[in-house]
Amino acid sequence: MSKAILLSGGIDSVALAYWLRPEIAITLDYGQQPSKAEIRASKVVAKELNITHHIITVDCSSLGSGDLLNKESINAAPSSEWWPYRNQLLITLACMKAITLGVTELMTASVRSDGFHKDGTAEFYKLINDLMVFQEGNIQITSPAIGFSSVELVKKSGIPNSLLYWAHSCHKSNVPCSNCRGCNKYRQTIFELEQHA
Repeated sequence: MSKAILLSGGIDSVALAYWLRPEIAITLDYGQQPSKAEIRASKVVAKELNITHHIITVDCSSLGSGDLLNKESINAAPSSEWWPYRNQLLITLACMKAITLGVTELMTASVRSDGFHKDGTAEFYKLINDLMVFQEGNIQITSPAIGFSSVELVKKSGIPNSLLYWAHSCHKSNVPCSNCRGCNKYRQTIFELEQHA
């Protein structure tokens, strides 16, 4: 039985990886603009923690929208960074690899604030877990930090700043743009951590 993490390279996933130390990390380049920086951050963290790291490249850019592609959002989008059914897509792609590696649990790093989107809620993760467990492979989908804020997760993990600062949370670019929801969340999280240091 082995555990894997969906490692995006963002502040929440690197903290979760540091905290729970799964055997395997899976990072996805699905056509998003900041993929190079996300992969770079994920590689650094996986190497530091001695986690076997797999990178999957599947170009789904023709199906996306919003900030992650530097495109206009579609009408159904609740916010500018929304990519239709993104978490469902990422979990499915990761599990397609994970099943070949004997993984029995795939962890995602969603936190409380991700509940802004339906696919970041505890209810979504229960439903997607039921779906994946129902299918061959019986891979469980867990979100161990779903009840935490990003600040609480980072504190719980004990991750040192030398590793945390590799995280890349920008939605628009491989260099932080400083004006997207991802950059704002990263900046606010670091600010709160420094205030309570």
